[in-house]
Amino acid sequence: MSGVFDHVMIRVEDLEESLDWYQTHLNYEEKGRWEADTFTNVFLGPENDHEDGARLELTYNHDDRSYEMGDAWGHIAVRVPEDELQESYDELMEGGVDDYRDPESCNNRYAFVKDPDGHEIEIVKRDYGEKWSIDHTMIRVEDADAALGYWTRKFEYGETSRWESDTFANYFMKPDGAAEEAMALELTYNYDGRAYTMGDAWGHLAIRVDDLDDAWADLMEREAPDYRDPESCNDRYAFTKDQDGHEVELVTRD
Repeated sequence: MSGVFDHVMIRVEDLEESLDWYQTHLNYEEKGRWEADTFTNVFLGPENDHEDGARLELTYNHDDRSYEMGDAWGHIAVRVPEDELQESYDELMEGGVDDYRDPESCNNRYAFVKDPDGHEIEIVKRDYGEKWSIDHTMIRVEDADAALGYWTRKFEYGETSRWESDTFANYFMKPDGAAEEAMALELTYNYDGRAYTMGDAWGHLAIRVDDLDDAWADLMEREAPDYRDPESCNDRYAFTKDQDGHEVELVTRD
């Protein structure tokens, strides 16, 4: 099993406000929607997203609950052309997005904004992929060796790059042979031994597989946590968890 990321899910408190924000500022369009009695899921992405590109899933619960962000959840990162970082950030500022971390404060390597719920969105320079498409999702882990081993053994992901500083390290993971446009996973490990709170504003990562039952059988053979098996999810999807409790969904896409 070596599937690309299908989507990343976050929870929002005002669906219409969030939809307007992503559609206005990132030019996302609605790719799909699931309406249940108690919640709504909406899938978003650029108009011309790559076939292996990941989408953003907004989950809105109808009971008006609020959420805790937690610090185990980091951010999503979206792409802009190499020479358009400042221009793209200025475009967001002119559109009314709050100034959070501008390019200059990040040595003109990247920048950050926040959506209406406080989810952080990094803007990164890339010479491939549709503008504003999802480049990677960052999560924090408490044991880098365990995290790297989990993604290697369970999902056959390989390390594509890393950044090691004096106080932390970032490891980027993708399936072997994945397209450049496929979303990567960024594992952030801080050397000071800190623990993290998961919060409930952060939802999950979803991996696209060809056959749900076969993929689940592989995970069980590789001793992944049996969290929500396909049968318990009406054979539409399934969930496991990583070593830190981050939820990982298995899905098929028509």
